[in-house]
Amino acid sequence: MPLLDKLADGSEIDYRKLNDSIEALRGKYESKTIAIHITGFAKILGDLIAGTGGILTYFGVAIVLSALALYTYTRCLRSTGLVIACSLVAVVWQMGLLPLLGFGLDPYAILVPFLVFAIGMSHGAQKMNGIMQDIGRGAPRLVAARYTFRRLFMAGMMALLCDAVGFAVLLAIPIGVIRDLALVASIGVAVLIFTNLILLPLLLSYVGVSPAAAARSVAGEAPIATASARVVGESGRIDPLLRLVGFTGRRWALPTLLVSAALALGGYVVSLQLQVGDLQPGAPELRQGSRYNQDNRYMTSHYGASSDVLVALVTTPAQGCAQYDTLAKVDALDWQLRQTEGVETSISMALVIRRVMVGLNEGNPLWGDIIRNQTALNSITAQAPRGLYNTDCNLLPMYVFLKDHKAATLQRTTAVVGAFAAANDSADVKFLLGAGNSGFDAATNEVVARSSRTMLWLVYAAVAVLCLLTFRSWRATVCALLPLMLTSILGEALMVGLGIGVKVATLPVIALGVGIGVDYALYIMSILLAQLRLGAGLAQAYAVALHFTGRVVLFTGATLAIGVATWAFSPIQFQADMGVLLAFMFVLNMVGSLVLLPALAHFLLKPDAVQPQDTGPAKVGMVPAL
Repeated sequence: MPLLDKLADGSEIDYRKLNDSIEALRGKYESKTIAIHITGFAKILGDLIAGTGGILTYFGVAIVLSALALYTYTRCLRSTGLVIACSLVAVVWQMGLLPLLGFGLDPYAILVPFLVFAIGMSHGAQKMNGIMQDIGRGAPRLVAARYTFRRLFMAGMMALLCDAVGFAVLLAIPIGVIRDLALVASIGVAVLIFTNLILLPLLLSYVGVSPAAAARSVAGEAPIATASARVVGESGRIDPLLRLVGFTGRRWALPTLLVSAALALGGYVVSLQLQVGDLQPGAPELRQGSRYNQDNRYMTSHYGASSDVLVALVTTPAQGCAQYDTLAKVDALDWQLRQTEGVETSISMALVIRRVMVGLNEGNPLWGDIIRNQTALNSITAQAPRGLYNTDCNLLPMYVFLKDHKAATLQRTTAVVGAFAAANDSADVKFLLGAGNSGFDAATNEVVARSSRTMLWLVYAAVAVLCLLTFRSWRATVCALLPLMLTSILGEALMVGLGIGVKVATLPVIALGVGIGVDYALYIMSILLAQLRLGAGLAQAYAVALHFTGRVVLFTGATLAIGVATWAFSPIQFQADMGVLLAFMFVLNMVGSLVLLPALAHFLLKPDAVQPQDTGPAKVGMVPAL
């Protein structure tokens, strides 16, 4: 039954306590002979709040995994600790700023702190790696920190701005929870600009890194000058990652582009089947095997009504809700809805009048009609349940009980109401959509459908502008963006394969895959272009980029994918969906920046297409401290 907005003392309902009380009653009275099934919005929200407690566990697991992976990569305890600490400081500052600015964390935004931590780890690892390599070349830790700051600040700043853009474009979607998520995430990214671009190099300038770790970080620099020849034509002990230099040559670049084009075409064909809305019955926020969804299936299969209710609203002039012409139209719409696939039953004033007329005439079904006697209609309407009309008698709700709230069911039902309204609306009587939980779902689906493509084009346009400002080369911008586009296409194809629709929970992931994914390309392309402008060949320039930033890209992409993949075990379905999609995008964006980007560079970044740049005493094979 419906709940009041507030308690008797004026306080808000605590859905966690309410859920605990409900479960206590279930445990007290349920037995082998008595089964208690509970559905409704309050129960869904209570189960969601209970499930979010496990997010802290996944956050802890992600921190431990990241720390172990980073230490394995660097074997330097102090630098590993600083990178983890600065990323956690960003999360703590974000959590402190939220209440000061009047924001909170709802179930949809509760994963944002982990995303902030993940982004911080990615940028922090790049700064730490740069300082470690400069120290390994003999620079004092203060000088090394200055070099890395100058060298990577612009790439890091633009990468964080791209992350911010990925969140900010969500503000264009007029859905409250998505806008809240965008604002909460933007606050976290703003904090990262200080903690990971400024604070971390500053701390490392004081603490430094392990001398042994610094020496290991530059151990593979000697063969870089001849990396291309050795990878393609000779055997030798070099960094296995440098074998990726082969993608800068036509022998590997052309097949890579052909395979990528085939994947893009196939992914696009599959993505055409992508639907907007929920594709599973019950509460999509929870697992299909959850207690709530088991209760919901029992209720739906054993009773004529369901918890998925769409309410169509019929407006009339004051005291006009009992007019024969109005009720006849309501009756006609009621009949059409009952014939619609996915509609279990419906309740309206017209249906009540039909049943009352049967009851007043000895149960004879022949009398089940809307009579033309206005006095009788007024009398019956006045005695009808108040939920079927309002005090001024100018509003008639029609309750439509649906089998489920899948995207197709909502589309069919709303299409029937919309077509009927277009044919029967008049100056006095109008048919409107819609209230009820399914009505809200249908309205949300319409907004998501209108906004999804607009959002994607906005984020790509903004990222393209930022890349142009960073690279000052349209060719380099194309090399950075095309792998992201391939990831977006294949991400939508994956959603089709997994039975995931575009909805409030998954729409942000599509934008984040672009905003966060471009980080990898920015770090690699910035070094690649610097080397090309020093006069290096493409293969040699890419070898330097792989050695300086590519290894960290590989490390962070794999580590963060493993971290978010743990969300797949969450009891909350949309969090599991986000984890799977983000892990897929982290990995594919990482692979795209390491494999597809150099293949594109072979055809686009010709020596004469890159303007040479005076960088002082820097030499080919070294990364200049801009």
